[in-house]
Amino acid sequence: MTTYPLGRQAFSLSAPVRLWEDGFALDPYGYYDALRAQGPVGWAELAPGVPAYVVTDRRAALALLHDTDTFSHDPRPWESTVADDSPVLGMMRWRPNSLFADGAAHVRYRTTLIDTFDSVEPHDLRARVHRAVHVLVSRIGPKGEADLVGEFARPLMALVFNSLFGLPDSQSDRLNAALGKMMEGGAEAAEGEAEFGGYVLELIATKAEQRGDDLPSRLLDHPAGLTPEEVTWQVFLTLGAGHEPTANLVSNALSRILGNPLYYSTLTSGARPVTDAVVEVLHHETPLANYGIHYARRPVTFHGVWIRAAVPVVISYGALAYFAEEEVPSGRHPKDASHLSWSAGPHACPVKQHTLLIATEAIERLTQWLPDLEPALPRERLSWRPGPFHRSLTSLPVRFSPRSPDQPGDPS
Repeated sequence: MTTYPLGRQAFSLSAPVRLWEDGFALDPYGYYDALRAQGPVGWAELAPGVPAYVVTDRRAALALLHDTDTFSHDPRPWESTVADDSPVLGMMRWRPNSLFADGAAHVRYRTTLIDTFDSVEPHDLRARVHRAVHVLVSRIGPKGEADLVGEFARPLMALVFNSLFGLPDSQSDRLNAALGKMMEGGAEAAEGEAEFGGYVLELIATKAEQRGDDLPSRLLDHPAGLTPEEVTWQVFLTLGAGHEPTANLVSNALSRILGNPLYYSTLTSGARPVTDAVVEVLHHETPLANYGIHYARRPVTFHGVWIRAAVPVVISYGALAYFAEEEVPSGRHPKDASHLSWSAGPHACPVKQHTLLIATEAIERLTQWLPDLEPALPRERLSWRPGPFHRSLTSLPVRFSPRSPDQPGDPS
């Protein structure tokens, strides 16, 4: 049996790499090395007793993402093999929405989402982000210190998405708490799933009775004729997928920016666009690290690995980013390679431009209000939330000169 170390960890090539361990959040790259040592498709655990294949090779990932004949997004055959209290069920359980559908059902659901989000004009979305930043800077600005995860990135997404989905600001804390528990896939995952499900059910029940100028109302009225139950599950997907990964994108980008003062100065001076920093995170520290979950429709050999049916096959976007440099063709710079953070194929992210706008505007607006942000801790001392699916900071403490958003000279 061959083993090799990662600090005090030791991985065996005959045992699954345990992505649920605390060590994975601390240093995912050692775990990705362990997976890659097994080949383009490694063997892992997403939770104790929940095995999965993990794709760490770009060519294999692209082949899988485009092969709808061999692989399905429907997890129901797998679900029947998993304990009801499995902590990853909240993120992987089948629901009638675009993420877990194939074929005509997937096209129908996806079309409604694209049409609905396309109805949000960029200037309107930008204004919603600016308003949310103003609300949050009003809270943290006078203090001269803040946690940019707990007091900015996560509440910002709750404010923006509650606004888009027709909910008041007062519901933001409830949304943050529920999604945080579900995403981490730990002991409170089932509680988080139930809380978030209740949140969405209440929202759709309200909109079914009385429409508003919001995304759920437009879904309910879409020509595709989605039932209220189907609308519920599209909202469950889009509200969750919009909030958590975008919050992580913002906080990961801010941590990289603030960890490099020279880089930060080029952004605050306008010499480089904030978009560069956001795209850099998508290349190197993607917020949704392991997802894109598929299931072989039948046992099959895939890139030299025998894949069993009804076992999750996970695309490791984090590993793909980590190994990107060695996979770029000779003569090309690593940054020339397109990242796969938006996935690819028929299930590629349908609203990536909205996500980029939210993240870029949030960071740009924050650094205009508070241009002298300084990290309170070096980046190597920051802590990361546990869970197999995301790359998410626990906190990002900063210091800055106290100010109020109402001071003269503030951004208009």
